[in-house]
Amino acid sequence: MIRARHLGAAFLLCALALAGCSQATTAPKPAAAPTTAPASPTGAVPAKFAAGGVRIALVRQLSSGDYFEQWLAGAQAEAKGLNVTLELSSGDGNNDKQALNLEQAVNQKPDAIIVDHGFAQTVQPAIKKAVAAGIPLVAFDVEAGTSEAVTLSQDDHQIAAQTLGALKADTGGSGDVVYVYVAGFAPLDRRNETWEQFKKDNPGIKQVAQIGVVNSSTASAVADQAKAALQANPNVKAIFAPYDEFAKGAALAVKELGLQSKVKIYGADISTADIAVMTEPNSPWAATSTTDPSNVGRVAVRAAALLVAGQQVAKDLKVPPALVTQQQLHDGGITNIEQLTQAVPALRTPDVARVPWAAS
Repeated sequence: MIRARHLGAAFLLCALALAGCSQATTAPKPAAAPTTAPASPTGAVPAKFAAGGVRIALVRQLSSGDYFEQWLAGAQAEAKGLNVTLELSSGDGNNDKQALNLEQAVNQKPDAIIVDHGFAQTVQPAIKKAVAAGIPLVAFDVEAGTSEAVTLSQDDHQIAAQTLGALKADTGGSGDVVYVYVAGFAPLDRRNETWEQFKKDNPGIKQVAQIGVVNSSTASAVADQAKAALQANPNVKAIFAPYDEFAKGAALAVKELGLQSKVKIYGADISTADIAVMTEPNSPWAATSTTDPSNVGRVAVRAAALLVAGQQVAKDLKVPPALVTQQQLHDGGITNIEQLTQAVPALRTPDVARVPWAAS
């Protein structure tokens, strides 16, 4: 599970799938499980899909990291199920490379384009070119700059609100906190909005340091920063790290300093590797609010497929999150994403951009 202002270095515009907004004063309840069983296909398969002639270009900013790998696996699985050819490119964290890839995709005239994260200023010209050429476009966690594109995101405000609700409950609403944040990524920027409101609503919470970096080795870089921040601020009770690579780095720092019993981490996003970190003995990572990355990838492909078929798609699609706690993982014996999605049905969202001619 990241978009917008300029960050400088080429690697610094990799991306998450995060951001913030309204904040409750108590820990939010997880989203309710679906109340109906998945529907059976209800429509004839469009001829072009039946023939296997649909091409969807997936233009990514970043492909490394647990979140992005699982997101892609979900997108590929959904494309296979819909008989769609997914044409993949990655900017490898380089915004100019991603912009070039997007230009090339537009020129190759696919049936639809999915833009996965990106720096708004570099991708918006090509997004507008695609729209002008009549190519349906889905923009995931990137500001498309046009109302003609479908915008897909996690509900980043709710992600931050759920995690901060857990932090507040565990700290009693007071204490020193280290915050991990890098401006310029849309999901992180949205989550930051929630953090700023949370601090106003909870004056007992004191931000004593802000750290953060996004690059090819985010977790290890954040670990170094977190160690320095913790050593400079010995009264810290919690670290708010609203991206799983941030949380993993923070966890490493806490463990290296032997502060597991004193400092807890509240993150965002999840993967099988994250679950391993959260459930290892004496882990400081207490809670995370998340969607299932592979499910979000599936939603992106479904939305693009619907556009190709000429069907209506909401212009602002949001995938709701669920709060996952360390205790919940231990109690359920959960060790991987597959087990988690079975235990937390709210992570499966078959009704978001449902394709009527396909089985869920």
